[in-house]
Amino acid sequence: MSGRKVGIIGVGAVGATAAYTLSMMGTCHEIVLFDIATGVAKGKAIDIAQASYYSPLGTIINAVDDIKDVKDCDIIVITAGVPRKGDMTRADLLLINAKIIKEVTTSIKETSPNTIIICVSNPLDVMTYVISQITGWDTTRIIGMAGALDGSRMAYQIQKKTGYSATQTGNLVIGDHGEHMIPMPQNISVGDIPLKDLVSTKDMEDIISRTKNGGAEIVSHLGTSGYYGPGRAIAHMVEAILNDSKAIMPCSVILNGQYGHKDVAVGVPVVLGLNGCESIIELPLDENIEEKFSKSVQSIKDGINILEENNFFN
Repeated sequence: MSGRKVGIIGVGAVGATAAYTLSMMGTCHEIVLFDIATGVAKGKAIDIAQASYYSPLGTIINAVDDIKDVKDCDIIVITAGVPRKGDMTRADLLLINAKIIKEVTTSIKETSPNTIIICVSNPLDVMTYVISQITGWDTTRIIGMAGALDGSRMAYQIQKKTGYSATQTGNLVIGDHGEHMIPMPQNISVGDIPLKDLVSTKDMEDIISRTKNGGAEIVSHLGTSGYYGPGRAIAHMVEAILNDSKAIMPCSVILNGQYGHKDVAVGVPVVLGLNGCESIIELPLDENIEEKFSKSVQSIKDGINILEENNFFN
């Protein structure tokens, strides 16, 4: 990865914030932006490039008008898609976004055949599965950004309860990036101290609830989804891959028998490095968590089934 080139497809608030964050960190040599909305990628590229004057390393920020010019990238981040609107059903949203992802992924296969793809588009786990099916690549190269964000939201909730630095807090959230996500504060520590020794059972339950509703809380205030948290989480994943840091974090990846499931993308702890998902860490799950995890996997498979029933993969 000598070029350290990152493409970002979809430069709304999340994609643009990821690009800005990466440029401020000096993580990449070059960032290429594309958006279907005319002028958006160009305008944001100029703005971010001017801001990067003050970053530690000079990052080249370019915008392209044709998705086929997002090429020869080491990593490509996909944030493209539409939010659910009006009377749109879950099936409607799935089919619309899956079609968008299919078109984007088909282009990536041609122009960046050796890239690692980070999926941010929702519904996250189903779209990560779609990308894997469309590419046919080794599943280690297809990663969904879920737990990196949900974990940071959990660390925030723990900090609010304890008053201790969130940077000392582990982040472990498994399952789908949605209503069936499974925050696991009971498995982590603050510094070297198990969280269960610092907070009450009631506080632990509150942390879990608030983590699951972390995105909705932001929407209740802003009227729109958050973007600083997701943007930084994306940048953290990109940095871990480019720097081959072997960082452990929860991500949505394709399971091939791990945790007793296969042929589905779901959030689990993984090791990120130069090859993408270097390995999947299998945690022992108690009966209660295992039941919740199976329910979460089934909710993702229900989404995949909707696509199959509509002959999407044919």
